[in-house]
Amino acid sequence: MANLKPILVAVIGTGMIGMDLISKIHRSPLLECGLVAGRNPGSEGLQYAAGLGYRTSSDGIDVVVAAARPFDVVFDATNAHSHLEHWNLLEPLGTLVIDLTPSRLGEMVVPTVTGTRIPNRRNLSLISCGGQASVPIAHALGRQFSARYIEVVTTAASSIVGRATRLNLDEYVETTQHAVSVFSGVRDTKAMVNISAAVPPTIFRVALSAEILGANAATVHAAVAAAAEEVRAFAPGYAVTACTVTDERVSVVVEVTATSEFMPRYAGNLDIINAAAILVAEQYAAMQNSAAASQMG
Repeated sequence: MANLKPILVAVIGTGMIGMDLISKIHRSPLLECGLVAGRNPGSEGLQYAAGLGYRTSSDGIDVVVAAARPFDVVFDATNAHSHLEHWNLLEPLGTLVIDLTPSRLGEMVVPTVTGTRIPNRRNLSLISCGGQASVPIAHALGRQFSARYIEVVTTAASSIVGRATRLNLDEYVETTQHAVSVFSGVRDTKAMVNISAAVPPTIFRVALSAEILGANAATVHAAVAAAAEEVRAFAPGYAVTACTVTDERVSVVVEVTATSEFMPRYAGNLDIINAAAILVAEQYAAMQNSAAASQMG
Protein backbone atom coordinates (compact mmCIF):
# COMPACT_ATOMS: atom_id res chain seq x y z
CA MET A 1 0.00 0.00 0.00
CA ALA A 2 3.05 2.25 0.14
CA ASN A 3 2.44 3.66 -3.34
CA LEU A 4 -1.24 4.29 -2.81
CA LYS A 5 -2.45 7.80 -2.13
CA PRO A 6 -4.86 8.15 0.81
CA ILE A 7 -8.28 9.65 0.19
CA LEU A 8 -9.70 12.50 2.28
CA VAL A 9 -12.46 11.56 4.71
CA ALA A 10 -14.62 13.25 7.33
CA VAL A 11 -16.49 11.89 10.33
CA ILE A 12 -19.81 13.32 11.52
CA GLY A 13 -20.64 12.27 15.06
CA THR A 14 -18.40 12.25 18.10
CA GLY A 15 -19.93 9.54 20.28
CA MET A 16 -18.34 6.15 20.92
CA ILE A 17 -18.81 4.98 17.31
CA GLY A 18 -17.32 8.19 15.96
CA MET A 19 -14.36 8.00 18.31
CA ASP A 20 -13.56 4.43 17.32
CA LEU A 21 -13.89 5.36 13.65
CA ILE A 22 -11.34 8.11 14.18
CA SER A 23 -9.01 5.61 15.83
CA LYS A 24 -9.34 3.16 12.94
CA ILE A 25 -8.91 5.90 10.32
CA HIS A 26 -5.79 7.06 12.15
CA ARG A 27 -4.25 3.62 11.64
CA SER A 28 -5.27 3.26 7.99
CA PRO A 29 -2.68 4.01 5.29
CA LEU A 30 -5.48 4.61 2.77
CA LEU A 31 -7.61 7.10 4.70
CA GLU A 32 -6.68 10.65 5.70
CA CYS A 33 -8.96 12.30 8.25
CA GLY A 34 -9.60 15.88 7.16
CA LEU A 35 -12.36 16.77 9.62
CA VAL A 36 -14.28 15.51 12.63
CA ALA A 37 -17.59 17.33 13.13
CA GLY A 38 -20.06 17.24 15.98
CA ARG A 39 -22.51 19.49 17.79
CA ASN A 40 -21.13 19.60 21.31
CA PRO A 41 -17.93 21.68 21.52
CA GLY A 42 -17.02 19.98 24.79
CA SER A 43 -17.53 16.41 23.59
CA GLU A 44 -14.93 13.78 24.38
CA GLY A 45 -14.89 12.80 20.71
CA LEU A 46 -13.82 16.24 19.51
CA GLN A 47 -11.16 16.37 22.20
CA TYR A 48 -9.88 12.95 21.19
CA ALA A 49 -9.70 13.91 17.50
CA ALA A 50 -7.95 17.19 18.29
CA GLY A 51 -5.43 15.27 20.38
CA LEU A 52 -4.54 13.24 17.29
CA GLY A 53 -3.97 16.48 15.38
CA TYR A 54 -7.17 16.45 13.31
CA ARG A 55 -9.27 19.46 12.45
CA THR A 56 -12.47 19.55 14.51
CA SER A 57 -15.66 21.58 14.53
CA SER A 58 -18.86 21.75 16.54
CA ASP A 59 -20.81 23.08 13.52
CA GLY A 60 -21.93 19.62 12.41
CA ILE A 61 -22.93 19.00 8.81
CA ASP A 62 -22.62 22.70 7.90
CA VAL A 63 -18.83 22.70 8.15
CA VAL A 64 -18.61 19.45 6.16
CA VAL A 65 -20.64 20.90 3.29
CA ALA A 66 -18.70 24.19 3.39
CA ALA A 67 -15.29 22.52 3.00
CA ALA A 68 -13.05 24.00 0.30
CA ARG A 69 -13.18 20.69 -1.59
CA PRO A 70 -15.69 17.88 -1.16
CA PHE A 71 -14.49 14.98 0.94
CA ASP A 72 -14.03 11.69 -0.86
CA VAL A 73 -15.87 9.85 1.93
CA VAL A 74 -18.05 11.03 4.79
CA PHE A 75 -18.84 8.64 7.62
CA ASP A 76 -22.19 9.48 9.23
CA ALA A 77 -22.13 8.26 12.83
CA THR A 78 -25.02 10.39 14.10
CA ASN A 79 -28.60 9.07 14.07
CA ALA A 80 -31.19 7.88 11.57
CA HIS A 81 -33.24 11.09 11.71
CA SER A 82 -30.24 13.33 11.00
CA HIS A 83 -28.95 11.15 8.19
CA LEU A 84 -31.72 12.15 5.78
CA GLU A 85 -30.76 15.82 6.15
CA HIS A 86 -27.08 14.98 5.80
CA TRP A 87 -27.62 12.96 2.63
CA ASN A 88 -29.71 15.70 1.02
CA LEU A 89 -26.81 18.11 1.55
CA LEU A 90 -24.00 15.74 0.57
CA GLU A 91 -25.53 14.03 -2.46
CA PRO A 92 -24.92 16.98 -4.86
CA LEU A 93 -21.23 17.01 -3.89
CA GLY A 94 -20.53 13.54 -5.28
CA THR A 95 -19.21 12.37 -1.93
CA LEU A 96 -19.44 8.72 -0.96
CA VAL A 97 -21.49 8.60 2.24
CA ILE A 98 -21.10 5.61 4.55
CA ASP A 99 -24.11 5.53 6.82
CA LEU A 100 -23.63 3.90 10.23
CA THR A 101 -27.16 4.79 11.33
CA PRO A 102 -30.19 2.50 10.85
CA SER A 103 -31.87 4.91 8.43
CA ARG A 104 -32.49 2.35 5.63
CA LEU A 105 -31.83 5.16 3.16
CA GLY A 106 -28.83 3.86 1.25
CA GLU A 107 -27.89 0.59 -0.41
CA MET A 108 -27.28 -2.08 2.23
CA VAL A 109 -23.76 -3.44 2.47
CA VAL A 110 -22.52 -6.45 4.44
CA PRO A 111 -18.95 -7.01 3.18
CA THR A 112 -18.92 -10.82 3.11
CA VAL A 113 -22.37 -10.99 1.52
CA THR A 114 -22.57 -8.06 -0.88
CA GLY A 115 -18.90 -7.33 -1.40
CA THR A 116 -17.73 -3.73 -1.12
CA ARG A 117 -18.73 -2.42 -4.53
CA ILE A 118 -19.74 1.24 -4.75
CA PRO A 119 -23.23 1.80 -6.22
CA ASN A 120 -24.19 4.78 -8.34
CA ARG A 121 -26.30 6.22 -5.52
CA ARG A 122 -23.14 6.72 -3.43
CA ASN A 123 -25.00 6.19 -0.18
CA LEU A 124 -24.06 2.96 1.60
CA SER A 125 -26.04 1.68 4.56
CA LEU A 126 -24.15 -0.43 7.10
CA ILE A 127 -27.61 -1.45 8.43
CA SER A 128 -26.88 -1.82 12.15
CA CYS A 129 -24.42 -3.50 14.50
CA GLY A 130 -26.83 -6.42 14.82
CA GLY A 131 -27.24 -6.56 11.07
CA GLN A 132 -23.51 -6.80 10.46
CA ALA A 133 -23.26 -9.64 12.97
CA SER A 134 -26.37 -11.62 12.00
CA VAL A 135 -26.74 -11.23 8.24
CA PRO A 136 -23.69 -13.35 7.29
CA ILE A 137 -25.14 -16.30 9.21
CA ALA A 138 -28.72 -15.72 8.02
CA HIS A 139 -27.49 -15.44 4.43
CA ALA A 140 -25.48 -18.66 4.70
CA LEU A 141 -28.47 -20.58 6.05
CA GLY A 142 -30.94 -19.08 3.57
CA ARG A 143 -28.65 -19.87 0.65
CA GLN A 144 -28.34 -23.57 1.47
CA PHE A 145 -31.66 -24.44 3.07
CA SER A 146 -35.39 -23.81 2.83
CA ALA A 147 -35.95 -21.70 5.94
CA ARG A 148 -39.47 -20.78 7.09
CA TYR A 149 -38.61 -18.39 9.89
CA ILE A 150 -35.55 -16.58 11.24
CA GLU A 151 -35.37 -14.69 14.53
CA VAL A 152 -32.47 -12.53 15.65
CA VAL A 153 -31.93 -11.26 19.19
CA THR A 154 -28.99 -8.94 19.85
CA THR A 155 -27.69 -8.14 23.32
CA ALA A 156 -25.37 -5.21 24.00
CA ALA A 157 -23.92 -3.73 27.17
CA SER A 158 -25.80 -0.66 28.38
CA SER A 159 -22.61 1.32 28.97
CA ILE A 160 -21.69 1.41 25.28
CA VAL A 161 -25.17 1.96 23.83
CA GLY A 162 -25.14 5.68 23.13
CA ARG A 163 -27.90 8.23 23.04
CA ALA A 164 -28.31 8.06 19.26
CA THR A 165 -28.81 4.29 19.36
CA ARG A 166 -31.35 4.59 22.16
CA LEU A 167 -33.26 7.21 20.17
CA ASN A 168 -33.25 4.93 17.14
CA LEU A 169 -34.21 1.62 18.72
CA ASP A 170 -37.32 1.26 16.53
CA GLU A 171 -35.29 2.00 13.40
CA TYR A 172 -32.56 -0.37 14.60
CA VAL A 173 -35.02 -3.24 14.96
CA GLU A 174 -36.86 -2.53 11.70
CA THR A 175 -33.68 -2.11 9.66
CA THR A 176 -32.05 -5.22 11.07
CA GLN A 177 -35.18 -7.29 10.42
CA HIS A 178 -35.43 -5.95 6.87
CA ALA A 179 -31.81 -6.85 6.14
CA VAL A 180 -32.19 -10.37 7.55
CA SER A 181 -35.20 -10.90 5.27
CA VAL A 182 -33.53 -9.46 2.17
CA PHE A 183 -30.27 -11.36 2.49
CA SER A 184 -31.68 -14.68 3.71
CA GLY A 185 -34.61 -14.74 1.29
CA VAL A 186 -36.93 -15.55 4.21
CA ARG A 187 -40.08 -13.45 4.41
CA ASP A 188 -41.03 -14.33 7.99
CA THR A 189 -38.34 -12.82 10.22
CA LYS A 190 -38.14 -11.04 13.53
CA ALA A 191 -35.46 -8.89 15.18
CA MET A 192 -35.20 -7.88 18.82
CA VAL A 193 -32.64 -6.02 20.89
CA ASN A 194 -31.67 -6.26 24.55
CA ILE A 195 -29.71 -3.55 26.35
CA SER A 196 -28.05 -5.31 29.25
CA ALA A 197 -27.13 -3.59 32.51
CA ALA A 198 -25.21 -6.66 33.71
CA VAL A 199 -22.03 -6.12 35.71
CA PRO A 200 -19.47 -6.91 34.47
CA PRO A 201 -20.75 -5.80 31.04
CA THR A 202 -21.75 -8.59 28.69
CA ILE A 203 -19.90 -9.26 25.44
CA PHE A 204 -21.97 -8.29 22.39
CA ARG A 205 -24.05 -11.31 21.46
CA VAL A 206 -26.38 -12.28 18.65
CA ALA A 207 -28.69 -15.28 19.05
CA LEU A 208 -30.18 -16.47 15.77
CA SER A 209 -32.96 -19.07 15.64
CA ALA A 210 -34.33 -20.57 12.43
CA GLU A 211 -36.91 -23.10 11.36
CA ILE A 212 -35.36 -25.03 8.49
CA LEU A 213 -36.89 -27.85 6.50
CA GLY A 214 -34.60 -30.86 6.36
CA ALA A 215 -31.90 -29.26 8.47
CA ASN A 216 -28.74 -31.37 8.51
CA ALA A 217 -26.41 -30.75 11.44
CA ALA A 218 -23.16 -31.31 9.57
CA THR A 219 -24.18 -29.05 6.68
CA VAL A 220 -25.46 -26.34 9.04
CA HIS A 221 -22.24 -26.38 11.06
CA ALA A 222 -20.12 -26.16 7.91
CA ALA A 223 -22.15 -23.26 6.47
CA VAL A 224 -22.06 -21.30 9.73
CA ALA A 225 -18.33 -21.91 10.26
CA ALA A 226 -17.49 -20.79 6.72
CA ALA A 227 -19.55 -17.60 7.07
CA ALA A 228 -17.87 -16.75 10.38
CA GLU A 229 -14.40 -17.34 8.98
CA GLU A 230 -15.06 -14.80 6.22
CA VAL A 231 -16.19 -12.16 8.74
CA ARG A 232 -13.08 -12.74 10.87
CA ALA A 233 -10.95 -11.56 7.97
CA PHE A 234 -11.88 -7.97 8.89
CA ALA A 235 -13.44 -8.39 12.37
CA PRO A 236 -11.20 -10.91 14.17
CA GLY A 237 -13.27 -10.83 17.37
CA TYR A 238 -16.24 -12.52 15.63
CA ALA A 239 -16.84 -16.03 16.97
CA VAL A 240 -19.59 -18.65 16.86
CA THR A 241 -20.01 -19.89 20.42
CA ALA A 242 -22.92 -22.29 19.83
CA CYS A 243 -24.54 -24.00 16.86
CA THR A 244 -27.18 -26.65 17.46
CA VAL A 245 -29.69 -28.46 15.29
CA THR A 246 -32.72 -30.15 16.86
CA ASP A 247 -35.15 -31.56 14.32
CA GLU A 248 -35.99 -28.49 12.21
CA ARG A 249 -34.82 -25.95 14.78
CA VAL A 250 -31.42 -24.32 14.25
CA SER A 251 -29.87 -22.11 16.94
CA VAL A 252 -26.67 -20.13 16.43
CA VAL A 253 -25.02 -17.83 18.95
CA VAL A 254 -22.36 -15.36 17.86
CA GLU A 255 -20.24 -13.23 20.18
CA VAL A 256 -18.18 -10.30 18.96
CA THR A 257 -15.26 -9.12 21.04
CA ALA A 258 -13.82 -5.71 20.24
CA THR A 259 -10.19 -5.87 19.20
CA SER A 260 -9.89 -2.09 19.11
CA GLU A 261 -7.12 -0.45 21.11
CA PHE A 262 -9.64 2.25 21.98
CA MET A 263 -12.77 0.40 23.14
CA PRO A 264 -13.44 -2.19 25.86
CA ARG A 265 -13.65 -5.86 24.82
CA TYR A 266 -17.41 -5.93 25.28
CA ALA A 267 -17.99 -3.21 22.65
CA GLY A 268 -17.99 -5.70 19.79
CA ASN A 269 -21.19 -4.22 18.39
CA LEU A 270 -19.38 -0.97 17.63
CA ASP A 271 -16.21 -2.71 16.50
CA ILE A 272 -17.88 -4.85 13.82
CA ILE A 273 -19.85 -2.06 12.15
CA ASN A 274 -16.84 0.26 12.21
CA ALA A 275 -14.55 -2.44 10.84
CA ALA A 276 -17.01 -2.96 7.98
CA ALA A 277 -17.16 0.78 7.32
CA ILE A 278 -13.37 1.11 7.21
CA LEU A 279 -13.09 -1.89 4.88
CA VAL A 280 -15.57 -0.33 2.46
CA ALA A 281 -13.76 3.02 2.55
CA GLU A 282 -10.36 1.40 1.99
CA GLN A 283 -11.68 -0.59 -0.96
CA TYR A 284 -13.03 2.66 -2.38
CA ALA A 285 -9.62 4.28 -1.90
CA ALA A 286 -7.98 1.42 -3.77
CA MET A 287 -10.49 1.84 -6.60
CA GLN A 288 -9.78 5.57 -6.76
CA ASN A 289 -6.05 4.92 -6.94
CA SER A 290 -6.55 2.34 -9.68
CA ALA A 291 -8.70 4.75 -11.70
CA ALA A 292 -6.10 7.51 -11.33
CA ALA A 293 -3.31 5.20 -12.46
CA SER A 294 -5.32 4.17 -15.53
CA GLN A 295 -5.86 7.79 -16.54
CA MET A 296 -2.13 8.43 -16.31
CA GLY A 297 -1.53 5.59 -18.73
